[in-house]
Amino acid sequence: MTQNIPALIPVLLSGGSGTRLWPMSREMMPKQFLPVASDKSLFQLTLERLSGLAALAPIVVCNQEHRFLAAEQLRESFIQPQKIILEPIGRNTAPAIALAALAALQNNDDPLLLVLPSDHLLEDKNVFCTAISEGIKLAAENYMVTFGISMSQPETAYGHIQLGDILEKTSGYKVKAFIEKPEMASAQAFYASGDYVWNSGMFLFKAAHYLAELKQWAPDILAECENAFQKAHADDDFLRIDEKSFFSCRSDSIDYAIMEHTEKAVVVPLATRWSDVGSWASLWEAKAHEHDANANVQVGDVILEDVRNCYIHSEDRLVVALGMENCVIVETADAILVANKDKSQEIKKIVSKLKGLNRDEILNHVMVNRPWGSYQVLMEGPHFKVKKIVVYPGARLSLQSHECRAEHWVITMGTAEVVNGEQTLQLTANQSTYIPSKTKHRLSNNTDRLLELIEVQTGDYLGEDDIKRYDDIYGRAAVETII
Repeated sequence: MTQNIPALIPVLLSGGSGTRLWPMSREMMPKQFLPVASDKSLFQLTLERLSGLAALAPIVVCNQEHRFLAAEQLRESFIQPQKIILEPIGRNTAPAIALAALAALQNNDDPLLLVLPSDHLLEDKNVFCTAISEGIKLAAENYMVTFGISMSQPETAYGHIQLGDILEKTSGYKVKAFIEKPEMASAQAFYASGDYVWNSGMFLFKAAHYLAELKQWAPDILAECENAFQKAHADDDFLRIDEKSFFSCRSDSIDYAIMEHTEKAVVVPLATRWSDVGSWASLWEAKAHEHDANANVQVGDVILEDVRNCYIHSEDRLVVALGMENCVIVETADAILVANKDKSQEIKKIVSKLKGLNRDEILNHVMVNRPWGSYQVLMEGPHFKVKKIVVYPGARLSLQSHECRAEHWVITMGTAEVVNGEQTLQLTANQSTYIPSKTKHRLSNNTDRLLELIEVQTGDYLGEDDIKRYDDIYGRAAVETII
């Protein structure tokens, strides 16, 4: 094996839309950014896993709607990324990795790319780092490396990889075959044979080699990605991919586009507990939260009696369950899910129904995150709406006005600088200001503490699209329907 090892750049794929862990996961707050397994999000746990590697700063590929979520969680993790690449539309993993490879080659001499989904759980960090070290040696020799999870049981929810011949003086195997999610009989046979591993969706290869393989097996994807990348433009810390060009790119996974065709595919096994967190049942199985004596997972304010093998999550209210088995109960401020645990993979059907009914519960939580902080609707009626607003230290909202509504702000914690028409006010707890409709106004937090206030809106129309921006430090266009 060569000793000339290129630099290693982690690539975090974070384009998920958030359906499989509904109602906690929403389109505007997908599962990778949620603390479903600890006090850190899955995205942050993935970043934390990288600390044992000698790697350069990561490249993040995410949906443009999630750009501030990714940026804020990177900041909280004290990580400055090389780039945050914004996809205008999801096109699966093959195009997303192509964009990352093109970006990586701009400032580096053909680095290795460690491609990681940002929404998985992996228990043993040392096993992960050891496997990556083995994969680095193989990728440096122009192999297309994937990582397979050693099977702990027959499983129908995961894709499988059949192991071929072992590569001399390595822990890697040639890939004999990729298998889609199998039926149970096949899964049992795979487990009994010992010749299969679960497909983890993690990859390692040289950036230029990936593009060369893509050119051979999916040249149209490469051409569209190169076109979209060439027309991309920088937006503060983000790289915005050209929407029109990228829209023309077909959607395909790296497995279908390259790995099932290339002769250079190898797999390095990982013997550790792992989950793609693809359902509430898989989160229960992953044992990220401790099981009680009856194999229940209890998160939040939960009281149980005669309950077994259940996952019960309370976000806002007391949840009481009696005489239940093999169920999932997830309570949020605006929705409650009750399901048989064996059916939790089918939540997408419910999300599709909600989408058909134009229900907002698939898009946002009651608490809505914004680049400057968050807001939560506490109460609303035909001509009024009451919100709790939290503004991060050093953050500010856009200078804006509303055509149809007036606003009354009451500070509950911290110090606010308020532009209200021609006035600039400094307001502290228990102080307030009234902002008539059509008046230019801005809210800023110039301190190092959180700012909290209550906003009371009144008027004939209270939609979020009643906004005109005059200045915004986050570069949001005036047509965006967010405050």
